Amino acid sequence: IRDYKVTGFQTCALPIYSVDYSSFLLVAGLAAKGLASKSIPAFGTGAAGFSRYYWRQFTDQVSGTFFTEAILPTLTHEDPRYYTLGKNGFFNRASYALSRTFITKNDRGTNEFNISEIGGNASEAALSNLYYPASERGFGKSANNFATQTVITAAANILKEFWPDIRKNIFRIKDPGQQKIPTQF
Repeated sequence: IRDYKVTGFQTCALPIYSVDYSSFLLVAGLAAKGLASKSIPAFGTGAAGFSRYYWRQFTDQVSGTFFTEAILPTLTHEDPRYYTLGKNGFFNRASYALSRTFITKNDRGTNEFNISEIGGNASEAALSNLYYPASERGFGKSANNFATQTVITAAANILKEFWPDIRKNIFRIKDPGQQKIPTQF
């Protein structure tokens, strides 16, 4: 399905389809890390502190997703979807997955700098200055937020690349497209 082009409207709908339980687990993990390390003391501790970390991390992830998968790809005519390489060895596939953080396909099907990913992460980092405490705003904090979002993207690409293999070889779950469909019951 690599040749299937998405329209601007379809691109805007992509972030809705990228939300699943793992999105909430990622946010919970980032919130728990922030709480445990007391990275923002103004948020406090306990359940109230966790909720302060959680909603900000959630807002970071949602705004980042909309910037990188809907708004900027529509404006730059880029395809925000990740296409697995699926073969050619571990290092080749891992390199490919990491490169997709910085390289993407445009509407013409050619490779180009991934403006939507890098610009989207930068936009999310800038937006976060609106809802973080004053002590957590500014260029340095935004740069750290941008770097965190970019690393999360690279890790997600690695997971997307190897998830079919993990499902098949570790969890022993067959690809639905390869399962035999009974012709008689």
